[in-house]
Amino acid sequence: MNKILRNISVTAILSATAAGLWLYAQDQSTFRVKVELVVLSFAVTDNKGKYVNGLKPSDLVIYEDDIRQKMATFTEGNRAPLQVLDNGETRPLRTTGSSAGDNGSGVVDLRSNATGTNVFVLFDTSNYMYRGFVYASDAIADFIRGLDRADSIAVYTYSRNLNRAVPLNRDRTTAIAGLRKAVAGDDSALYNCLLLTLRDAAKVPGRKVVIVFSNGPDNASMVAPDDVRAVAEDEGIPIYVISTSEVTKDPISSNIFKRISNNTGGKSYFAKTWQKQVEAFESIREDLGNSYTVTYYPQPNPNEGFRRIRVELTSEAVKKYKVRARPGYRPQRGI
Repeated sequence: MNKILRNISVTAILSATAAGLWLYAQDQSTFRVKVELVVLSFAVTDNKGKYVNGLKPSDLVIYEDDIRQKMATFTEGNRAPLQVLDNGETRPLRTTGSSAGDNGSGVVDLRSNATGTNVFVLFDTSNYMYRGFVYASDAIADFIRGLDRADSIAVYTYSRNLNRAVPLNRDRTTAIAGLRKAVAGDDSALYNCLLLTLRDAAKVPGRKVVIVFSNGPDNASMVAPDDVRAVAEDEGIPIYVISTSEVTKDPISSNIFKRISNNTGGKSYFAKTWQKQVEAFESIREDLGNSYTVTYYPQPNPNEGFRRIRVELTSEAVKKYKVRARPGYRPQRGI
């Protein structure tokens, strides 16, 4: 296989996801577009904001630039992923044999379809956090304790630099112990550190999310927030943001947080008190447990830029519901 060269851009910082890569050659003499197995997480809610559970692959269709996609796997919450057959029926995921969910070699890549969610918590330990540091740490610890046991957790902290306090694992005691060692101080380089966190998350197969706990302003980053958002979109990593600052007091950061979360399929919360922070984490935990995840290998598409993703509910009984998902991604290109 020819060596793939990435564009020189912020998005080029990320390592390629380890799941089933293949090349779509539009013009072999000029360039190739590298298309990965797309992992798409989304939530479905009714008109009262309550989660809609029990949907099946036959209840929805995935479009990419209005091109209908063929689902490889389908997962609800933290249940085991199911393989989606040509007729829309599902069965337990197989590890061998030619099938709708294989990667072209006759083998299904289970690494990208593992049960549970890989959760990366990025905790603000800058000098903005002096006043509410202990309360924030308690809220994060409660969140870790309440995660589904199928989930994995990594705890990162940041001020001017990123500290990978606890690598991704399923040991809640280890995660909380690492969290408690954090100390506050120094300037805030949120977007630099968020980009590095996304880079780490992108290396992990399967479903992953990043949860940012921030007290607001960034005064030390060299990376623009919209570049970070674009990376998260392309990698399919929802970003949840919990900010302790009031929206009216820091409208610039608040608007950035909203844009980053909305465009990656996550949510943003503005929780000034400890109780509101706990409620925000409970909301995220509920979101993770009630979301759907599908994977698909994109159909041939000449679009080299931003590809829009649309999840369309098909049956009359569910058409009225609302879907929250990332709007799309950009395929990686190489010479």
